[in-house]
Amino acid sequence: MNIQVAERSVSPMTGHQSKGEPAVGAPVTRNEEAHHELAIRVRDLNLWYGQAQALKSINLDVYQKNVTALIGPSGCGKSTFLRCLNRMNDLIPGVRIDGLVEMDGRDVNEAKMDEVALRRRVGMVFQKPNPFPKSIYENVAYAPRMHDLVSRKTDVDELVERALRDAGLWEEVKDKLHQPGTSLSGGQQQRLCIARAIAVQPDVILMDEPTSALDPISTATIEDLMDKLKQQFTIITVTHNMQQAARVADYTAFFHLGEVVEYNDTQAMFSNPHTKKAEDYITGRYG
Repeated sequence: MNIQVAERSVSPMTGHQSKGEPAVGAPVTRNEEAHHELAIRVRDLNLWYGQAQALKSINLDVYQKNVTALIGPSGCGKSTFLRCLNRMNDLIPGVRIDGLVEMDGRDVNEAKMDEVALRRRVGMVFQKPNPFPKSIYENVAYAPRMHDLVSRKTDVDELVERALRDAGLWEEVKDKLHQPGTSLSGGQQQRLCIARAIAVQPDVILMDEPTSALDPISTATIEDLMDKLKQQFTIITVTHNMQQAARVADYTAFFHLGEVVEYNDTQAMFSNPHTKKAEDYITGRYG
């Protein structure tokens, strides 16, 4: 399996890394052309479903305005980890979590954290498109109104148009904004869900296999969109598609049995994995 990764300049290990070993949670190398401000800091994160431990001492730094891909075999903890970042796992009975998930110096799991406000800042796009049973317009306008981001109709109109333009959907739907969102094709519905997520101007967008239910043309459209959106937002995506990770991700974390085995600049990981497990998975020996 030959994975092609677009050329990017990759720096040697920097000051936050000790010689020979990366700092906990930090990639082995860094992309000098990317933004390096920290978006999310994860330390010693553990999660249990009842008695079964699904995540084991996860340490990860996610950088702003990059695409970070989470790869690994099914059941390795990728989606579970993703849901930890906006506390979606709170909705699952029997889940227990310890460790740190930090944004802006605050642990998102602290008792006084406003979960609704957190999920506004950390939006989510799911595997299958799930538009609301409302019009295209209302799908985008609903959350900004609920969060009191806009009130005047002219402001709502401008916000809806901007979000649909940013999601690459405006030209296709501008003449049918009051038709049901469910009337769109699968790829268009997924872009509508992306427009819905970005309408509240989050800091981070989580994408859980956003193209797995789409055809190749729609998949390419979503991938191009991710590349554009990272200029404004931090994107973390789960994917089983190695070629997709190579195409869209600045950084890649390889999960295996609830642990992060390797985390690196995507070009470095796909061209020269540091671990045998990552190499075997990337080259298709298992998974």
